[in-house]
This record gives sequence, C-alpha cells and structure tokens, in this order.
Amino acid sequence: MADFDTVLKFWGPVEADYTAHGGLVLTRLFTEHPDTLKLFPKFAGIAHSDLAVNAAVSAHGATVLKKLGELLRAKGDHAAILKPMANSHANKHKIPINNFKLIAEVIGKVMGEKVGLDAAGQEALRNVMAVVIADMEANYKELGFTG
Repeated sequence: MADFDTVLKFWGPVEADYTAHGGLVLTRLFTEHPDTLKLFPKFAGIAHSDLAVNAAVSAHGATVLKKLGELLRAKGDHAAILKPMANSHANKHKIPINNFKLIAEVIGKVMGEKVGLDAAGQEALRNVMAVVIADMEANYKELGFTG
C-alpha cells in the first residue's frame, strides 16, 4: 500500500498531461525495444522519426497511463480493472507478459526524467508494477495464454 502512495505522490504531473507523457513512454519503448513496435500494427507505417509527434501514438500512450493511474488508485485491489485488460491483451492483442515489464521500466525512466520520480519512487514503482504484472500473468494463465 505504501508503494502505491509513494508513486501517487508523483502522479499529478503525469495525470495533468497524459497525452504528452504517453507519447514519451511509447516512443521510448519503441526506441529502446524496437521489437515491441510489431505488437502495434496500427503504428506499422509510421516512420521511427515521426513516432514522437504522432497523435495516435500519444493517444495510445495516454490510454496506457490512464489505466496505470486507475491501477495505482486501486492500491492493489485491482482485480476488476486487471481482468478485462488481461483478457483483451491475451486474446485480442496477444501481448506477451514480458512487454509489460519493458513498458514498466520505460515508465519509470520517463517519470524520473519528467516528473522527478526519485530513487524511492522508482523502487516503489518497480514494486507496484511487479504486483500488477504478477496478477496479470495469473490472469493470462487462467485464460490459457502463455505469451
């Protein structure tokens, strides 16, 4: 619970501009982990140099961060939020669980750079994301998705 509160102390600036921060997160994800771009067919035709200014990339990044905000505010009581997300990401989008670990790492970096998430905040975010990802993986197993 304390880890959720620690991260939430830094969440205000992210929430104030989900679109800008979301664009930064996805652009960084695609730059540091180019294979992840293949998981987003709707971005396939976008030149790498245009990712950072693409409205669709920023909009999807905003969606990711809004969902993370919901998960943070749930403070671990997130089954009702996570179950439909796991269902869509396993059955429709086919997103391997490792990709959640990659984006969590990128979110931590972006928050460190843009909103001042300090070392304790970084550790708290890692702890929060470990719980969320473990619960997501449990949902994946229930669905028979091994990605």
